[in-house]
Amino acid sequence: MNTTNREPAYGNWVSNKLLYISGLLGLVFGGLSFLAPILVIAALFFFLCFFYFVYARYRFSPRGGNLQARIRGLVLDYLKWDGKGEVLDIGCGNGPLAIEAAKKYANARVTGMDYWGSAWDYSRNACEEHAALEGVAERVTFQKASAAQMPYPDGRFDAAVSNFVFHEVADVKNKRDLVFEALRVVKKGGAFAFQDLFLEKKIFGGTDDLLAAIQAQGVERVALAKTNNLDFIPGLLKLPFMVGAIGILYGKK
Repeated sequence: MNTTNREPAYGNWVSNKLLYISGLLGLVFGGLSFLAPILVIAALFFFLCFFYFVYARYRFSPRGGNLQARIRGLVLDYLKWDGKGEVLDIGCGNGPLAIEAAKKYANARVTGMDYWGSAWDYSRNACEEHAALEGVAERVTFQKASAAQMPYPDGRFDAAVSNFVFHEVADVKNKRDLVFEALRVVKKGGAFAFQDLFLEKKIFGGTDDLLAAIQAQGVERVALAKTNNLDFIPGLLKLPFMVGAIGILYGKK
């Protein structure tokens, strides 16, 4: 049980940096428009981006409806698992999904794995601190590794989850290979649920072909749920560059 007054800080998908850049560019082009009036169009565009990102950041935050946590929680909602054994969170970031899994499955052991590259403000220490604050530190471990080549034998885990990770792995051109690698470490009959930009053809190809390719890996059952269809997500956030292309691959290996 969490005995402190502190709360885990899992961050926001819309970073302050994104707000600063769009707002600053709006100001810069607004100032330059006095010299070249045509630049007012660019200024209006960046100001529009700024206010959109402010809105999105607010809606993702606990004060604005906590949509970030609600969307992340869908992964465990679609994981058809009895909670007995060990589950792997691939690309755990600063730990929220791994920790939620430990809280939901009281008898399970959870491993959170991430590369924690310099591009992200995440670390193993932050994960361990958050797990302690949430009261599950004794059942969650964190390990540094790449999603492209995980240091686990075939069938190591009873279940595996992942949230918005595969499309971010820069050193793998074919993102489907990351899905196959994730499935490799799940034992036969185990459960999986992965959320990512699976509706984006440029990244993962057509959905029917993607499902067929996964089935060809020897998976017993796989399905794709379109996250962007859910009513609790506002229409403005269903744009393709925000959450409009996300879906959940789930099933049984």
